[in-house]
Amino acid sequence: MKKLLEQLKLRHAAAAANAYPSSDKVCAFYSNVVNWLFPEHNGRVMDSEQLEAYAAKLELQLTELLGSMEGRLPRNAAATSRLFMELIPGIYEDLTKDAEAILQGDPAATCLYEVIRAYPGFYAIAAYRIAHGLHSLEVPLLPRVITEFAHARTGIDIHPAAQISPYFCIDHGTGIVIGETTVIGPHVKLYQGVTLGALSIDKSMAMNKRHPTIEEHVVIYAGATILGGDTIIGHHSIIGGNVWLIKSTDPYSRIYYKADGSIKVV
Repeated sequence: MKKLLEQLKLRHAAAAANAYPSSDKVCAFYSNVVNWLFPEHNGRVMDSEQLEAYAAKLELQLTELLGSMEGRLPRNAAATSRLFMELIPGIYEDLTKDAEAILQGDPAATCLYEVIRAYPGFYAIAAYRIAHGLHSLEVPLLPRVITEFAHARTGIDIHPAAQISPYFCIDHGTGIVIGETTVIGPHVKLYQGVTLGALSIDKSMAMNKRHPTIEEHVVIYAGATILGGDTIIGHHSIIGGNVWLIKSTDPYSRIYYKADGSIKVV
C-alpha cells in the first residue's frame, strides 16, 4: 500500500501540473451550444435579446474552460474562444443540412422537430461537428471528451478529426465507428453497425491516412466494414449489409453478399 500511495502521489502531482477542465463542464458546454442553436433539443425558446446574451455567455464559458490550458494552445484562451464562435454559423448550417438529410432519409421521421429532439444520429453528428471545430483550432483533449460523451449516450463513435461533409444521415446508428482519418462526402447515409476503420493498428502509422474515403451519395447498410486509408468507395455506390471491404470500388457500384457467402459486385 505504501508503494501504491507513492505512485499515486506522483500521478496526482503530474495531473495537477497538466490540468484540464472537468469532463462534466466540457459536456455541459457542448449541451449549451446545441440548446442555443436548436431550441427543439430541450424545448427552451429564447427571444433575440436572450439569444445574443447567450452567445456571449457561451464564449465566456469556453474561455474559462480553456483558461487552465493556456500553455497547450497555439493562442490564448480568449482568442481561441472567439475563433470558435466564428465557426458556429458554418456548424449550424451543416447541422441544419444533416437534420434535413435524416428527415428525408428515414421514412419513420415525421418532422425536423422529431429528428433534432429524439434522433441519436443527429445528437452524435452535432457532437462531432462541435468537437471538430475545436479540433480544427488545435484544442487538445476536449474534442475527444465531447465525442465520447455522445458515444456513451448513442453508441455512435465518431472521431473529431474525421472529415464529414454536410447532408450526413445516420439511420438508427448504434455501433457505428468512424475513424480519425475517414473522409466522407456529402449526401452519405450510414446504417447501424457500420465500421469505417483502419487495416493497421501499428502506432507508427498514426500520422498516415488509415481510414477509408466515402465519396458523395453513398449508402452503406447495416454491419458493413470498410477498412484502409487507400480504400475509396466511389460516388453513388451502395454497400450491402455485412459486406467486408478492403479495396476501392468504382462509382455507381452495388456490392452485397450472395447466398453462398461470396461478394457480388454489380
